[in-house]
Order: sequence, then C-alpha cells, then structure tokens
Amino acid sequence: MEGDGIQVERRDEIASLNSSADEVSHLALDIGGTLIKMVYFSSNSDWPVDDEGKRSSKEKGSKNCNFVNGRLHFMKFETRKINDCLQFISSKQLHHYGTYRFATGGGAFKFADLFKEKLEISLDKVEEMDSLVAGANFLLKAVDREAFTYMDGEKEYLQIDHNDLYPYLLVNIGSGVSMIKVDGDGVYERVSGTSIGGGTFWGLGNLLTKCKSFDELLELSHQGNNRVIDMLVGDIYGGMDYSKIGLSSTAIASSFGKAISENKEIEDYRPEDVARSLLRMISNNIGQISYLNALRFGLKRIFFGGFFIRGHAYTMDTIAVAVNFWSKGEAKAMFLRHEGFLGAMGAFMSYPNNGLDHLMSKQLVEQLPKSACCPKHEARSPLLGDLTENGSIEC
Repeated sequence: MEGDGIQVERRDEIASLNSSADEVSHLALDIGGTLIKMVYFSSNSDWPVDDEGKRSSKEKGSKNCNFVNGRLHFMKFETRKINDCLQFISSKQLHHYGTYRFATGGGAFKFADLFKEKLEISLDKVEEMDSLVAGANFLLKAVDREAFTYMDGEKEYLQIDHNDLYPYLLVNIGSGVSMIKVDGDGVYERVSGTSIGGGTFWGLGNLLTKCKSFDELLELSHQGNNRVIDMLVGDIYGGMDYSKIGLSSTAIASSFGKAISENKEIEDYRPEDVARSLLRMISNNIGQISYLNALRFGLKRIFFGGFFIRGHAYTMDTIAVAVNFWSKGEAKAMFLRHEGFLGAMGAFMSYPNNGLDHLMSKQLVEQLPKSACCPKHEARSPLLGDLTENGSIEC
C-alpha cells in the first residue's frame, strides 16, 4: 500500500524488530489508563554529529549531538499487558541508553517501580498536559499532512500556516477527555473535559457485547445499525422532521431510547447494533462539548487527538457532523494522523539536544505498514487505515 509519496514498511514480529543494523535511543513513553504509547529514535549507519559537525562517539547517552539521519518510531501497547511493553523495550535494548527515560501519564507514577525492577531504569516524569501540547505543536508544524478534515467520507488534508496556528482547542480523547486551549509553545490552559471517553466506550462495550479489545469493538460497530436502538426524531413525530428547530427525522432524540419502549433483554439486540449506538452516543457527546468550549473562547480550529478515533470513518464523521451542526457550519473538526502519540512525542522532546529543531527544517517522511500482518501484541482492525498503525517517521 504505497501512495501519495509515502514510503511504506512493516515489521511482523517483536523479535524481528531487533535489527542489528539499527542503533536505538531516546525512549519516551505516555502510560495511560488504557494504552501505553511509545516513541523512540533509531539511527542506522549515519551517527549523530556534534555541534561542530563532527561525527560523535557511538557511546550511548552521548550529549551535545544532533540526529542527522534516522527514524522516529511509534508503538502502542495495552496498559493491562504492560509486560509486552517491557519485553519489547528489552528486545530493542532501549533500556541501555542512559539511566533515565522520559515518561508522562499517570502510569509514569503507577509503574515506576516496575520499570526499575524489570529494566533497571528510572522514569523521569514529564507533566502530562505539557507533553500533550508540545507533541501536538511539533507534529502540526513538522509533519506534512498531519491534520485533515473528514466529512461525508471525504478526507481533506490541511496546510498548516505556522504563523497562524494559535490559538486552537486541543481535544485529547483517551480513557477520559481533556480540552486544552493552546495559545503558543508551552502556553495553554485546560478549559474543560469529560469522563465520557475511550474508556467509557471500551468498558461499556465490554459489558454489553463481550468484546475483549478496543479494535474488536470498533470493527463490530462498523457492521451495526444504531437506529435499531436509538430513538430518532422521526420515531417521535411519525416519520416527520421537527423543522422548526432544525432537526431532521433521522436526528437522534435519545441514545438507546428505543430500549425503554420494547419488551426486550440485552440478548435480544445484536452486539453490532449496540456497539454502533454506543460509539455514536460518545462521539456525538464529545463533538458537542468540544464545540461549546471552542465557542467560549472564540476558537474556530478544533484538533482531536488521543487513541479513541483511530482513523475510524464513522467516529470521525460523527464528531465532524456534531461540530458542524452546533456551529452552524462555522467550525470544523480537524483530526491528526498521529493522534494517539501526542503525549509520547512531547515527552520525547524533553531530551536535551534531541535535534528536533533540526528536524523542524526538514520534511519528514512517514513510514507506515504495508503488510496485513502485525505484532502479536497488536490487534489490528482493517478499519484503521493508515492513520494510527505502529509506524515511523523518517528524519
């Protein structure tokens, strides 16, 4: 799957990632309640150069050098399977680069002793909101075609004017949702949030459908019909619109509302329809709350991050329609290709002399998977497209 100038590659097993030709370093982690997101750097034959342009020592942990050739790699693991993450770090020998690793998220505190015990490394904690904002700002400025809009099945990539990026609203949808007004590099305010997020979708989905993974639940929702469960405006008005207040007959009047008027048990409903209704309910809610917060501050740009969306067409379309409806077309939902790695990317930037200023002046070429195969710890859905797979950026 190659196109649009994007070079594609795939690594099939954890063991095969342990390439002797690559030198890896600068591990950064975002350990959330649901997922662990990882960013690390690898260089091949071209080693870092020092500030005078001379090739530096190959000693790992060398300071005062800038990366000239290599890749930023992006990986994710389920937090409940943290041992898979530890095994991967060990297999790539990422724990051998210095004593400390930068980490953000609640898990940086929760699992600090585990990393010390298993890998003999200390997690240097980076403030979570700082990391999210730093990661978003870097990716929006440095990665070509990072942001895009999605409506009616059409994706449109955006050209970001670096001089007109701020202010914007960053909506990070993880287990819960944080809404951050970003006014510049390191200048931000968390203005709102909601506990109804990705963890809600996965948790309720697990209870209602017995799906064991987030991606399985997403794929199931793709096959469902929420109108079997949701009460629509037309159900109340005899198939008619409520045109006076601008509601079509197909608008949802009450999520899961039909369940109260039918003598049915949960087993009488298809899991696909339940998953679809649940996804629609949460996505609509996030889209509406996001716009209302943007309205508070007069913001027209809303970027959605976090691993909830995962390039899923129905999720993006639902959020986009909600923002478009409540703003009367004046605001647009904007999505990020590396949506789930904002915090990890921000933590990565905490390394001194990491060469990101150098990367900012270069065009980054994203490396994405071409094979349907995937690492054993990854449950890949064909619905994910090319947005959130484990991959890398060529530097």
